[in-house]
Amino acid sequence: VASPLITAELIVRITGWLAERMAPETSIHGVLLDVLGIGILLLGPSGIGKSETALDLVVRGHRLVADDIVIIRKKAGFVFGSGSGIIRHHMEIRGLGIINIKDLFGVAAVRETKKLELVVELVEWDANEEYDRLGLDEKRYTVLEVQVPMVRLPVRPGRNLATIIEVAARNQLLKLQGHHSAREFQERLNQAIAEARPARG
Repeated sequence: VASPLITAELIVRITGWLAERMAPETSIHGVLLDVLGIGILLLGPSGIGKSETALDLVVRGHRLVADDIVIIRKKAGFVFGSGSGIIRHHMEIRGLGIINIKDLFGVAAVRETKKLELVVELVEWDANEEYDRLGLDEKRYTVLEVQVPMVRLPVRPGRNLATIIEVAARNQLLKLQGHHSAREFQERLNQAIAEARPARG
């Protein structure tokens, strides 16, 4: 077998192909989206509203990568997700059935693969459980030995999950740029308390 490519270019292409095919891989039950350039993996029990929330985000102009089965591959220390075979670009909405996001909203509403940068776990609201209210409790989700930032969102009637996830994406963008809103607020609060103590004395 011969190739018209020069040796150096052929080696680069073969190396890339082998890296793609031999990358560590796993599958996760969830929904992967590109929200404002941030790859967000939605997790949660069946029926909690992952697909409906994802559909709301697609309607807002964000992009679907995979619904139901997300194939995760590890490359160069990062993890990337993509859709699985025949169900790629499709979504199951209870009451509607299977819909094709690419056909309904166009090619701009989907993408083939996305780096995983934030995990959002949807959980049933529990009045007896304490939820993070300041954003200082930084959780991590480990997949293929890579730790990804994670937030837990309690689900209850009246909460606009799509809006909250959009804000979570914007907040993650700020963190990647070195701005941590919760820590900055805590620092200002501690400084205000420290300055107020002498005045009381």
